[in-house]
Amino acid sequence: MSSESGSVTRSEVVCVTGGSGYIGSWLVCLLLRRGYTVHATVKNLKDERETKHLEALEGADSRLRLFQIDLLDYDSIVAAVNGAAGVFHLASPCIVDQVQDPEKELLDPAIKGTDNVLTAAKELGVRRVVVTSSISAIIPSPNWPADVVKGEDCWTDTEYCKQKGVWYPLSKTLAEKAAWEFSKEKGLDVVVVNPGTVMGPILPPGLNASMLMILRLLQGCTDIYEDFFMGSVHVKDVALAHILVYENKSASGRHLCVEAISHYGDFAAKVAELYPEYNVPRLPKDTQPGLLRAKTGSKKLMDLGLQFIPMEQIIKDSVESLRSKGFIS
Repeated sequence: MSSESGSVTRSEVVCVTGGSGYIGSWLVCLLLRRGYTVHATVKNLKDERETKHLEALEGADSRLRLFQIDLLDYDSIVAAVNGAAGVFHLASPCIVDQVQDPEKELLDPAIKGTDNVLTAAKELGVRRVVVTSSISAIIPSPNWPADVVKGEDCWTDTEYCKQKGVWYPLSKTLAEKAAWEFSKEKGLDVVVVNPGTVMGPILPPGLNASMLMILRLLQGCTDIYEDFFMGSVHVKDVALAHILVYENKSASGRHLCVEAISHYGDFAAKVAELYPEYNVPRLPKDTQPGLLRAKTGSKKLMDLGLQFIPMEQIIKDSVESLRSKGFIS
């Protein structure tokens, strides 16, 4: 862990948008463990699938408040952010396939929602905002030089996304760019985390897109995820990365968050090796021509003290969780 934690007081109030989601739930869990008071946002307070697992967390009874927000309803966001010293903005729709109306389903909530959260943070005097972006704002980037490792200075090609109809990376890229624009224009302190394919133990009752990916793989699906895959990362590491960039004053800019930069084929091969009893398809080794493998792609987070859980453990924790939740036998 990093020792340089600026002037953060652990007892302070922070707001987590998208608190009931896969990463959000773990972030709320770790923040409560560290002594923070948390304002977590959900889409529907009456839906137990969003609230029950959060209310069961240690410290929730005294230091967790749940707020119902709509990303396009500014006043609902103000209520949740009010009184918070810091904001973690995770809420954003994650629909990877079967998008009917990209504008309504993905782009508007991602971009306008980010703008609304940052506006509320600025108006209410929030000290720092941590925005959850994605490696989907780094890849696909087909024109990136083949001999250079992709990292924080690489951006997804938005025109390519529009041509190919891959709307999720477009939504994450445009939302992150909107956050940087806002930060520059309004002088708000913003830092960004760009997680890879996030897996590991599941706290909410439902499955997120990344865990659905490993489930499909175990079931023998040959869908290739090269447009979205740059490496796996443990959900606890992603949550901790958010806390580290919030607590360390020196943290700035984007933070790639993957255990290692690897190919989808590398991941599938490791799953097949660990779980030969499942019908894992044999994929080509180089599933993403042009993506250079790298062990220290997330050097910025490593320098802040994050020791990444290796791919093998990520897979084991994911499969164990899928089994315990009844998604596979």
